Amino acid sequence: MALNALARFAMLVKLMKVDELQAVATAAVRDASDGDAFVQKIRDLGLPVRILSGEEEAAASGMGVISALPIANGIVVDLGGGSMELVRVSGGKVHESVSLNLGILRVPEYTAQGPDALRKYLQKLTADIPWLWRANNLPLYLVGGSWRALARVHIHISKSPLPIIGNYVIPCRDVAALLGQVQQMDEAILYSLPAMPEGRVPMLADAAILLSALNDIISPSKMRVCAFGLREGLLFQRLDEEERRHDPLIIGARAASQIAERFPGFGDALAKWLEALFPGEAAKLLRLRHAACLLADLGWSSNPEFRALSGEELALHGNWVGVTAKDRTILATALYETFGGTGDDLAALAPLVDPHISQRARIWGLAIRLGHRLSGGTAQILELCPIRLVNGNLVLAIPSELAALDSESIRMRLAKLADAMGVREELQLG
Repeated sequence: MALNALARFAMLVKLMKVDELQAVATAAVRDASDGDAFVQKIRDLGLPVRILSGEEEAAASGMGVISALPIANGIVVDLGGGSMELVRVSGGKVHESVSLNLGILRVPEYTAQGPDALRKYLQKLTADIPWLWRANNLPLYLVGGSWRALARVHIHISKSPLPIIGNYVIPCRDVAALLGQVQQMDEAILYSLPAMPEGRVPMLADAAILLSALNDIISPSKMRVCAFGLREGLLFQRLDEEERRHDPLIIGARAASQIAERFPGFGDALAKWLEALFPGEAAKLLRLRHAACLLADLGWSSNPEFRALSGEELALHGNWVGVTAKDRTILATALYETFGGTGDDLAALAPLVDPHISQRARIWGLAIRLGHRLSGGTAQILELCPIRLVNGNLVLAIPSELAALDSESIRMRLAKLADAMGVREELQLG
């Protein structure tokens, strides 16, 4: 089956005229008795496969997590079929790592020996890893299909209002209950869960047992499921240091805006125009506001009657990297307001975000909406018409040569923004 799939890929990359191709094999091949023969069959297909060492596999997995979460600070746990890589990451770098001979396919060997056998074996494997013990109360970043499948069960059980796997958090307090529920759930229900890979269902209980053991031994602060791993890490390793420092959310939002924006660079200009209204804003919020500015010009092509909903959809379900469910909800609130939303379409997501932050996102949206109406999407007008807070007033200055920009619509949007901010509005002409 594996060779058939690889033969298909070999044919496709040839037809696509791919300039460069990487093919790698991990522990399942590295440790197999017929691994070398299997690798030769892959090479016979024309695929330049190489076998990664345990250290290379761990480093690539760690870099994959960093590529999606540059602020990651904790332990990456990449669970494959034949091995489990533990990697310490922080500051955008991979530090210590170890490859354990305990992949998901090897778990049954220990669970068959008794209910506590796997935990004892894992404790033995990790006993002499001092950097792992220093990671107590730091997050575990879970990489691999078995973890993602387990997260889908937790999403179902917890009735998560935003069922997106990337950056999904399984609270440590839920792990023991999750294990019990997986062991007791009807297999037909597990197979029926949305996006559940059929091949993962038979291994769900083993994955839950292993996760429970990790939770008991390491005592992390939380468990965050990562959609990025080894594959993305191999690509990320090829970028230079400057490229690696870029925020994946901002890069993605800017790329999306460049496809449909009317005036190149307007989103960045809008973000700069709004800086004076939000001094000292936390970096984790600033990036979301910047992303909202970049994406705000995509609404012009939507049906006006559904524009607000399209903004919500864009934020909640877009293929964004480096964001949590909370981040998506904040971004959706801003874009919903930007595109004139007036209903309670986001009410179901309210538990994900503090009300104060939701109001802040709403203010972003009103400010972006004002900036769009004032400028018509042209950065030059924003440069000439600053907006700022002065002595408790929200002041918009329009020079005399641009007096034609003054309108009832501008005044109404300025007043609405000021009201949301709890200040008075002032329009300065001349």
